[in-house]
Amino acid sequence: MTTPWTEDHMPDQTGRVAIVTGSNSGIGWEVARVLATKGATVIMACRSIANANTAADQIKALKPAGKVVVMKLDLGDLATVHAFAAAFRRDYQQLDLLINNAGVAKPPYRKTAQGFEQQFGINHLGHFALTGLLLDRLDATPGARIVTVSSLSHRSGMIQFDDLNWERNYHPARAYAQSKLANLLFTYELQRRFVTAGQSTLAVAAHPGWSATNALRHSSMMRRLNPIFAQTPKMGALPTLYAATAPDVRGGDYFGPTSLELRGSPKKVVSSARSHDKAAARRLWAVSEELTQVKYALAPATVL
Repeated sequence: MTTPWTEDHMPDQTGRVAIVTGSNSGIGWEVARVLATKGATVIMACRSIANANTAADQIKALKPAGKVVVMKLDLGDLATVHAFAAAFRRDYQQLDLLINNAGVAKPPYRKTAQGFEQQFGINHLGHFALTGLLLDRLDATPGARIVTVSSLSHRSGMIQFDDLNWERNYHPARAYAQSKLANLLFTYELQRRFVTAGQSTLAVAAHPGWSATNALRHSSMMRRLNPIFAQTPKMGALPTLYAATAPDVRGGDYFGPTSLELRGSPKKVVSSARSHDKAAARRLWAVSEELTQVKYALAPATVL
């Protein structure tokens, strides 16, 4: 990229259908706004219908070229993930973009409806199930992409296969890092399986750098430092938007901000060595299918 990439560089999205999870605020709202402005039909998939309707009205007030539709999705309850997927499949035959954006960061210990530690359950397992349930719509749509939003925190992450739900010694930051590493292991393994299956859908990832969003509301230190160091959600959304729409994106790519990956325009970045551990990725995939009971119609990868 010779000049800094902004939302103005995004190609026209007219006729495309996008799902953006967690789009009632922050990065997700900015992604939904830009996609709708560029002509896409954007499904704002959110846990709170009231908050999502307010957020959707704010986008509609900008007179976007595309449509904005609110649908209920609680990634912390796999029953509503199934219900959302069924409702979407009933109303739409195509899915061009699935933006796995929603997430929680460093909360006190809580469990999802199915008993998973909240960060692992929402950030990884909920999106794993959602993606699997929508896979055929993506496969039927030429040029479809799945963008999963990770974090710089993935670099300190390790997958605790012997205690994925942090029943022992819960540490909010380490559990968050595990979930964000899981996002990347999932993305890379999904792309390998797409290649093996001969499918054209791209699985890519992005992270927003240090952005001032509600996701970090549980960290008092981050709240204090945000006004000094953080960039706006509008800037933080750019890596996700680039991953979703730029013509030079390839499957398995990962994008973040330019300046030390903390702030600035988007660029392709390199994730940790652990995120490329194929054995861990295959094991996580098997565990995720078992825990969510969502089976992918994709054979294990035979590509490097």
